[in-house]
Amino acid sequence: MYRTKTADLIGEQCVGEEVTLAGWVENIRDHGGVSFIDLRDFYGVVQVVMRDTALLKGISREDCVSVSGIIEHRDEDTYNPKIPAGTVELNCKKVDILGKVRESLPFEIVTSKETREDVRLKYRFLDLRNRKVKDAVVFRAEVIKFLRSQMESMGFLEVQTPILCASSPEGARDYIVPSRRFKGKFYALPQAPQQYKQLLMVSGIDKYYQIAPCFRDEDARADRSPGEFYQLDFEMAFATEKDVFEVGERVLYNTFKKFAPDSKITELPFPVMSYERAMLEYGTDKPDLRNPLKIIDLTDFFQKCTFKPFVGATVRAIRVDSLMSKGFHEKMLAFAQSIGMGGLGYLEVGDDLSFKGPIDKYIPEQLKPVLIDIAGLKSGSTIFFIADSSKTAPVLAGKIRTELGERLDLIEKDSFRFLFVNDFPMYEEDENGNPAFTHNPFSMPQGGLNALEGDPYKVLAYQYDIVCNGVELSSGAVRNHDLDVMKRAFEIAGYDEETLKSKFGALYTAFQFGAPPHAGMAPGLDRMIMLLRGEENIREVIAFPMSASGQDLMCGAPSEVTETQLREVHIKVR
Repeated sequence: MYRTKTADLIGEQCVGEEVTLAGWVENIRDHGGVSFIDLRDFYGVVQVVMRDTALLKGISREDCVSVSGIIEHRDEDTYNPKIPAGTVELNCKKVDILGKVRESLPFEIVTSKETREDVRLKYRFLDLRNRKVKDAVVFRAEVIKFLRSQMESMGFLEVQTPILCASSPEGARDYIVPSRRFKGKFYALPQAPQQYKQLLMVSGIDKYYQIAPCFRDEDARADRSPGEFYQLDFEMAFATEKDVFEVGERVLYNTFKKFAPDSKITELPFPVMSYERAMLEYGTDKPDLRNPLKIIDLTDFFQKCTFKPFVGATVRAIRVDSLMSKGFHEKMLAFAQSIGMGGLGYLEVGDDLSFKGPIDKYIPEQLKPVLIDIAGLKSGSTIFFIADSSKTAPVLAGKIRTELGERLDLIEKDSFRFLFVNDFPMYEEDENGNPAFTHNPFSMPQGGLNALEGDPYKVLAYQYDIVCNGVELSSGAVRNHDLDVMKRAFEIAGYDEETLKSKFGALYTAFQFGAPPHAGMAPGLDRMIMLLRGEENIREVIAFPMSASGQDLMCGAPSEVTETQLREVHIKVR
């Protein structure tokens, strides 16, 4: 009734055919005796010519219309190579307005990405008419389709786990949902399907996966959407860390090869790096391997020198094989101060391997060859120094490394560089100086129960991340399926057995009925697509994202509810 063809089906093969198209008026050009409109539908754009100018009466941009007429060749000098139907046009004989624009447009559709984000999100239904914005949603669907095919080709079974579940102390803040039937009790939205997928392993499901929605009440970042996000969640029974790596790297490699065919992608197998090495050489547990710079540990070296700020401190250094201008050093100093450093020491290496710089006089002559050897210095090198506490110095060095890589244009272009980071510490100190889980509390400690009898801060977990271009795409672990090990692991973190039973009752019970060893991970879908699309902001790859402040500006959430609704769920706002 409204259309016989869509824009993608219009071409020279249709010349002479009578068709009806439906879509939105993207542009109007009135040339006096003849008028043109560009008609846009989901599939493309077709030029419509109206030689009877009365047909244009009452039509404005973004009206939803249906047009009928004959497909004809355009004049050759009016061909439009930018669109597939650029050599033909529809000679309009009839037009019906299906949906009229009744207010002024809040922004131009074709340039909506240049509009303020809050306005775009308020009128997201209009923003999505922009081809680039729409294409991101289509692209997302294609990636999800491909991921499903990959998982199913490896024998994984898709299972949907509950959205309403029990609240549990898993790290982030829960969204809680009050119960109407059970006064004073609450459901929670899942931070991840963690417990359910482990229970599926106990139930005998061998390989599980799903495109899982996850909900965390946390603030937004450029690479993290507030409220909800999606991940490719998978778990395998009778599996080791190596088994999970093989699945994860195969899926990601194939996906990036398919959707970024012109980019350089890390070949299989992906490199594996311990957390300790990542922090030492890159100053972060999310190293960007496109940056060739590495961090050097000079702590021991500077204990033999006379520069007091470095004596007793953790000292890291970064060598760059280039001499810098005075202006460059001033800019790096300003950056260092902006991240909390008191200064940024450096040395430059001359043609005769002599040193020049503010701390040269503090390095004894006999130790200069040692520094040259340790840091790999050569004529024309510059070395920067970062000194602070053992906890802070690596992080500051990582930020200086990133800044140097960007300022010196050292970051590899058109590439996706993957690695696994593993061997994370099981515990870290909380704000009260007590042991707390560093990552997932369900991870298996390396060494099992015996490892938990010594210093908890020396215990490593079978915990791992996949990192791409400095972005954490996934975390995962070999799970703790042994009840005795789990009780002891939680006890160290301050949870007694009764708390374990009450907060993780299903797992506590299930692990008494023959739980298999199991492991898995969950690559973040939104971040994956953000990287593939080359977007800086994750909200660009989500159909209806919340704002940075966690609001749905289009539908008005969060919103107030009525007193009746509050009474039904036994809630009083205070």
